[in-house]
Amino acid sequence: MRFKDKVCLVTGGGSGIGKATCLQFAREGGRVAVVDLNPVHGEQTVAEIKKAGGDAIFCKTDVGNPDQIRQAIDGTLKQWNRIDVLVNDAAMMTFKPVVELSEDEWDKVQAVNMRSVFLLCKLAIPHMPAGGAIVNVSSVHAHETTANVSPYVASKGAMEAFARALAIECEDKKIRVNCVAPGAVNTPMLWNNPNVKSGKEKIVGAVGEPEDIAAAICFLAAPEARFINGTTLVVDGARLDIL
Repeated sequence: MRFKDKVCLVTGGGSGIGKATCLQFAREGGRVAVVDLNPVHGEQTVAEIKKAGGDAIFCKTDVGNPDQIRQAIDGTLKQWNRIDVLVNDAAMMTFKPVVELSEDEWDKVQAVNMRSVFLLCKLAIPHMPAGGAIVNVSSVHAHETTANVSPYVASKGAMEAFARALAIECEDKKIRVNCVAPGAVNTPMLWNNPNVKSGKEKIVGAVGEPEDIAAAICFLAAPEARFINGTTLVVDGARLDIL
């Protein structure tokens, strides 16, 4: 029970990688704050955790909205008084060339994918005890990408650089900060990609399951990963080697 009585806050916890991560934390004894925009999905994750005997709450949150982020942090602290693990998984994509992107579209992706990470870390760290861990979900797109997803790519590259800097800031607090960079994963985000739907973008190499990424996230958050800090773990089934 690596996370027995640990408070684990996970954004995007209603589906895909986020949901799989919430369920694994709970199976390993964690108390889980499921943060998601979709109340049906979020409450379903909580129901599954409770049915299995775990402890969880749902925080309806648009992570692009700073006030709602604060409410999610406050709700978690009201329930359990601390945060031991923070997982930033919620994200969005656009599928337009740069010359066709509006400023609002660019800003929305950065707000959801990167500003939320900054704010959640800023607000959670003061309530994290020594031994706490932050795991941000990046993407192989930060390393090898395709056309027409530049806001997403920029946000994920920024996330990895931010994690390296924040890890240094948190050394004295004994809080670790890392990223996981998944490849293609069997989630709604992959199959709802219009380029994938149309066949314009071919999925090359293995497609992982959400549980594969959750395992990596939970490993980085766990005590046995205590010497891993300020880095990115690529979990892609060798996708980058194939591309």
